[in-house]
This record gives sequence, C-alpha cells and structure tokens, in this order.
Amino acid sequence: MKRLIFIMILCLSLSGCLVYKPNSGKTRVTVVLDWVPNTNHTGMYLAKDLGYYAEEGLEVNIIQPPEDGAVPLVASGKADFGISFQEELAFALTADVPLPVTAVAAILQHNTSGIISLKEKGITSPKKMENKIYATWSAPIEQAILKNVIEADGGDFQKVKMVPTTVTDVAAAIQTNIDAVWVYYGWDGVAMEEKGLETNFFAFSDINAVLDFYTPIVVSGNDYLKDNADTAKKFLNATAKGYQYAVENPVEAAQCIVKNVSEMDISLAQKSQMYLKDKYIADAPKWGVIDAARWSAFYDWLYDSALIPIQLGEQGFTNEYLQR
Repeated sequence: MKRLIFIMILCLSLSGCLVYKPNSGKTRVTVVLDWVPNTNHTGMYLAKDLGYYAEEGLEVNIIQPPEDGAVPLVASGKADFGISFQEELAFALTADVPLPVTAVAAILQHNTSGIISLKEKGITSPKKMENKIYATWSAPIEQAILKNVIEADGGDFQKVKMVPTTVTDVAAAIQTNIDAVWVYYGWDGVAMEEKGLETNFFAFSDINAVLDFYTPIVVSGNDYLKDNADTAKKFLNATAKGYQYAVENPVEAAQCIVKNVSEMDISLAQKSQMYLKDKYIADAPKWGVIDAARWSAFYDWLYDSALIPIQLGEQGFTNEYLQR
C-alpha cells in the first residue's frame, strides 16, 4: 500500500501537479465558479495543487455554481469568493436590492469574446450578420452589444435573424442552421481549431474599445472583505502565483486542469492554455489588476445605453487586496 501511494504521488509530481493534502488548522476558503471548470480557472487549481494556498495557510475548496450563479452565493456569505463578469456585477449592484459584492481581481486582462461562424458563411465582420441566423440567449445587454458593433460596421441590426436557443456545443450548433454564435475564443474558438473547422471570428473589443470589459473576474462579499482582509490578500497572492505559473508553463498547467477535470480533453486544454498564457496578464503590471478608466468606461456605456438605472463609474471593484 505504501509503495502504491508513493507511486501515485510521484506520477502526479512528474505531471506538473504535486497534490498537497489539506492540513488541519488552515483557514478554509470556498470559491464558487461561474460555470463548469475550464482553463479560465487553471490558476486556482494550480495554486491548490502546487501548494501555494497551503503556503498561505489556506485550505481552498473549489465548487461549481448553483443555477443562479456565483454572485448571490458570495453576497449571502455562503461562499467566500466567486467567479463572475463585469456586466453581471453591474446588474447586481444596480438591482432594486443591490448585492454587497466587489470585484477583487481580473482573471483575464482583456475581453476575448466575439462572434464565431463557419468560414463558408462569409461573416467576416459584424455587418455580414445581416440575414444570418444568430443563436441568442435574449439578454438585453447581449443584444445591445451586437447592435452596437453591427451599426458601427454600417449594418442593420434588425436584419439579423435572432433565434432564441441555448448553445452548449458550439461546434455542433454552427454546423446546423445556426450561422453565428457568441463565444469566448480561449475555449470555444480554440475548440473549433481543434476540430479542424475553418471559421471567421471578430472580437467585440476590436470594434469598440469600450467593450473591452473585464470578463471573467474574481468577486467577494463586502462583509467578508471587511472582516477577512488578510485572508483575502493571502488567497489572491497564492492565486496570482497560480496564474503566473500557467503563463510560464502552459503544458504543465493543462495537465493540472485535466487532472482535476477528468472529462476535459488534454489536447484542447493544451491549446487553450497556449492561447490564454498571453491573456492572463497581458499588458497589465501584474495578474489581477483592474484599470479604473476601462472599468468605468464600460459602466458609463451601460448607463448611456439604458441598461442600468444609475451611473456606477468606478464602483464595484478594488485592487486593494492584490499584492503590491
């Protein structure tokens, strides 16, 4: 039995993810994801498996979200940290009963989302979406963003054929009657490459700089941050080390996320990590930093577009808990 345990530990070490067993006496921290585990979350799994959290005296539990997402769970104090998006946070902050949550770090420095389609459909720019079928989840902000980029390209948003549908498999969807789908390129875009599909893609942030909002982000409850400032700093310090490791070691990072998510394809994970290694920090001075001007510009746009009832400006985020 001892020999078997030794071999298992050795194998995990060689794969780039030495697993540390939780020790008693450590501060427990719960993180709720935004969706199923994917390469956006790799830095946290690395911080856990490589012992960065343990070094900070933390025992971190990463869980998947309930149907209504991570923000309500964090706001109610049932989770310490969660993964969300700047646009989701805007609605949480401007609800009839605002949720007491704050963004404390950016996982990716720039918005990698946009519209993908098969190359044969000829959708090389937003205007080319006219008379094409787009799979929509019928959210006002989604359609406002589409309208903005299509009109900026000289197109008519009303000519887009909006079909309400939930797309769980983008590759399958765009090979049916669906012409275009909103994706985050770091996962679904890379997946199209992995499947050998020739596609066209345009990013929203390339068309309108104000749409270069922060997605995804790490959020926490205001009361938790007030009462557990040191723990928050330790958690983010260790998390930053995890993402830095992913930047420098994308192959090992892919091995780590696949070890934690057994159903994930290793080839896709590696390609996704190679894409994201340049996105986690990008042009920021360090991982996690949120730029106040870019944050508030997007919230100003939401207000000017009548998507939120009040101006938020720089509200809703802080860099205070990131290591200086």
